[in-house]
Amino acid sequence: MTNLILATDSYKQSHFLQYPPEARTISAYVEARPNPFSEDLIFFGLQAFLIDHLSTPISAADIDEADAVCAAHGVPFNRPGWEAVLADHGGLLPLEISALPEGTIVPTGVPLIQVENIDPRMPWLTTFIETALLRAIWYPTTVATLSGKAKRIIHAGLVGSSDDPMGQLPFKLHDFGARGVSSGESAALGGLAHLVNFQGTDTMEALIAARRFYGEEMAGFSIPAAEHSTMTSWGEDREEAAYANMLDRFKSEGRTVAVVSDSYDLDNAIENIWGGSLRDRVLAEGGTLVIRPDSGDPVGTPVRALQTLWEKFGGSVNGKGYRLLDPHVRLIQGDGMNLRSIAELIDRTIEAGFAIDNLAFGMGGGLLQQLNRDTLRFAMKANAMRDDAGTWHDVHKAPRNDPGKESKAGRQAVVIEDGRLVGRRIEDAGASLLEPVWRGGELLKRVSFAEVRARAERQLLG
Repeated sequence: MTNLILATDSYKQSHFLQYPPEARTISAYVEARPNPFSEDLIFFGLQAFLIDHLSTPISAADIDEADAVCAAHGVPFNRPGWEAVLADHGGLLPLEISALPEGTIVPTGVPLIQVENIDPRMPWLTTFIETALLRAIWYPTTVATLSGKAKRIIHAGLVGSSDDPMGQLPFKLHDFGARGVSSGESAALGGLAHLVNFQGTDTMEALIAARRFYGEEMAGFSIPAAEHSTMTSWGEDREEAAYANMLDRFKSEGRTVAVVSDSYDLDNAIENIWGGSLRDRVLAEGGTLVIRPDSGDPVGTPVRALQTLWEKFGGSVNGKGYRLLDPHVRLIQGDGMNLRSIAELIDRTIEAGFAIDNLAFGMGGGLLQQLNRDTLRFAMKANAMRDDAGTWHDVHKAPRNDPGKESKAGRQAVVIEDGRLVGRRIEDAGASLLEPVWRGGELLKRVSFAEVRARAERQLLG
């Protein structure tokens, strides 16, 4: 279990000595600043942080440990302050956290969260949680945003080539990223963020996170699938037998099964084994065989494979004039997939006359790991201070050598203007969309995963 007192940057241990003596309340907000990656984002992950981290009270042992660590580390320690949190608040942080609804599509530069201390003795506490709060928010929000951008791209391809775009969409992008992330918690939160947009995943920690934090009994699904070790252990001379075993074990039961088929020669596997010696079995049995190329050009290889599969298995032409493979066979491309290559593969597939129904996409490290806090330029900044007379004063920074880092002054509200979310000073706004979700250890508003999904899809796809 993490000691919340130590889940921060070292320099924050000294900040209780740095605020003005008249400070009673500090307000701070979290936003993603304008950035090259995306003009908007899918806000997600706060409820998991509130339940998993802020719901556990600090203990006397936590205080003792933090005191000893800080003394040896060379930084001050606010023992009286933390002892007051324990004695007067049961170890739960006396903070009020307001936020937009999770799953909301938010323009960059608009506050997502606002935090204030509710014990006037502890103005230092608001920004003390910056480190823990930011890393709990920037990561799932960035993954959800990346996955959402892929969803828009794939949806557009389906709308142009499929008779059933929305029926196809939920399983079009599969998460293979669990092994490529830095921790199990990252797999859980990043994998769950992807499931805001899709329902296909091999990241099982995400399923547990959905249950624990958002009440979703089963958020994602997968199928039996081969890896290279289970195919190559048969040896090249028994490649056909390895594939036949997959049909015996899974497809004969009417299940969908994915088989990696590039262990030796992908073109030979498709043309002479799947489309040759095993063709009749593939067509005669129930379920669907999903062939997985896993090497070569991530755009040219799957398009070539589709052409061969059409020659060997045939199919039909849908209402939009695009070729649809026999329903017993499909293709998934997971190697080399990112936003650019997904878009290129969709374009090339449609140019070749095939519906996007024939394809699914997979992403691994590119989905869950190849991003950081600066992808969406996340930041938490103080914006107001209330003094001992009850007066609020603006707090902000305005570095002349980097205007892009100027922060917002005054407590914030989020309102809708001309159909778009914008941040405004609370004095200049009416009712704010930033609503209290947490106060002094109590979760005030619980959102279900179904609500998050529905909100995101409604706004994402219009």
